[in-house]
Amino acid sequence: QLQASGGGLVQFGGSQRLSCAASGSIFRIGVMGWYRQAPGNQRELVATATSSGDTYYADSVKGRFTISRDNAKNTVYLQMNSLKPEDTALYYCNARIIPRSEAAFIDYWGQGTQVTVSS
Repeated sequence: QLQASGGGLVQFGGSQRLSCAASGSIFRIGVMGWYRQAPGNQRELVATATSSGDTYYADSVKGRFTISRDNAKNTVYLQMNSLKPEDTALYYCNARIIPRSEAAFIDYWGQGTQVTVSS
């Protein structure tokens, strides 16, 4: 399972760091990432990171957000700087994991953590 933490209320221009740890009987973790969903909007991709360190960012967060991983801890982070009100959303972590009992990647989702940026 994935357990996310770090959301909350932050002022415009502020920073916040999200964490998401994978636990359980894991054979391998592939891509890990963050998505977000604002009220009335579809869930959108924010950033992803491979186990080898390759990253991808949505245009809307490039230069402000940084995704990183600690493979030894099965954890992915999202450092968010220069936050704007339009970053307000429920943030979900995602990971493609091969459990020890399986032979293929399965998509797992965290429970979502709310980030609210006040203007």
